[in-house]
Amino acid sequence: MTDRTDRSTAPADSPLADEQHDRLPVVVVGAGAMGKEWLKMLIASPHAVPVGVVDLDLDLAASAVTSLGLDGIAVGSSVAEVAAASGARAVVNVTVPQAHRVVNEQALRAGLPVLCEKPLGPTVAEALRQVALADLTGELLMVSQSRRYFNHLTAFRDAVRELGPLGAVHAEFFHADHEPGFRELMAHPLLVDMSIHHFDQLRYVAGDEPVAVRCSSWNPPWSWFAGDAAATADFELASGARFVYAGSRCTPGLQTSWNADWHVYGERGAAAWDGDDSVTVDAPGLSISVPDRSEGIEGSLEEFVLALRSGSTPQNEVRANVLSLAMVEGAIRSSERGGDRIVVADLLEESLAQAIADEPSDDISAVLRSWGSAADGLSTPAWGSVPATSASGGAR
Repeated sequence: MTDRTDRSTAPADSPLADEQHDRLPVVVVGAGAMGKEWLKMLIASPHAVPVGVVDLDLDLAASAVTSLGLDGIAVGSSVAEVAAASGARAVVNVTVPQAHRVVNEQALRAGLPVLCEKPLGPTVAEALRQVALADLTGELLMVSQSRRYFNHLTAFRDAVRELGPLGAVHAEFFHADHEPGFRELMAHPLLVDMSIHHFDQLRYVAGDEPVAVRCSSWNPPWSWFAGDAAATADFELASGARFVYAGSRCTPGLQTSWNADWHVYGERGAAAWDGDDSVTVDAPGLSISVPDRSEGIEGSLEEFVLALRSGSTPQNEVRANVLSLAMVEGAIRSSERGGDRIVVADLLEESLAQAIADEPSDDISAVLRSWGSAADGLSTPAWGSVPATSASGGAR
């Protein structure tokens, strides 16, 4: 076994260990480059096994299956049909962002819990429709914010929590990546496709939530992206602290980690993380402890399977993830309005009204209308906190 597999083995008293040899059968939807990365990981995973692949391009799906030596597993263009034919009990959604909601709805209505790649949707309104869908079906919908699952990030978070009240969090992301396809055609390739990770990491590290944002975005003249590949943003947080962010996807020199470069300043000192394997702290009596756990998409999958088996609520359950998406949409709105201050609470309520107007299904619309506010909808009992029946594993 590789070190990665050894680290993901669950402790003897973990619900994962109870079914250590009963790998969760899953269907992967999306056979592109990221879909193949998920399939490679699943082949080696002790917690789940790929039993089907879905893609509208059947030749692409068949090619992915053959190239990975998965001949014989179910392949098709319908989530429900492939799941039924393969005996799958969950879905991993690795489609392009604009297809996430459609695939999630097909799976959840078929009684299948979903682990969905980020972002949940292009707008908060679309995300709220999916919160209502998860409420309606009672199935788990979790977003794979895979960059939360790094051991040095956890060590950094633990150090930050010992600094007392925070004054400011700074993150800088500078990279030069060429990814021909939908990313290079996006209007906001930095904010939508990369900053969502950093904004989500901010919430994880600081244990704080966004209140308002001012943002400016632009596209450098040499950029190979169609949309704005650079941005700066200043977030006001609920604690009174500030999150100051700067990023670019077309910076050819002095590049940072994909996870950005972080500095946090608090009452008792400061801490920094280079985004990779260097965590430093300057605070009296504070030491650093780095855990040894599954990382990246493997860590995300492990938490998903654990939630299904134990009935626990994972940290990226759909409700919890909406505020990370709201940070992205708030930054985009501010940039498109000349740097205006965007209040997150107002954005959420406007998004709920839009979600109700956009939703064609009467049952989902009824759930949305039952909320007194978007804040009420996001504070409803999360999956796993109340008894329910799940097609993925019986009573919970």
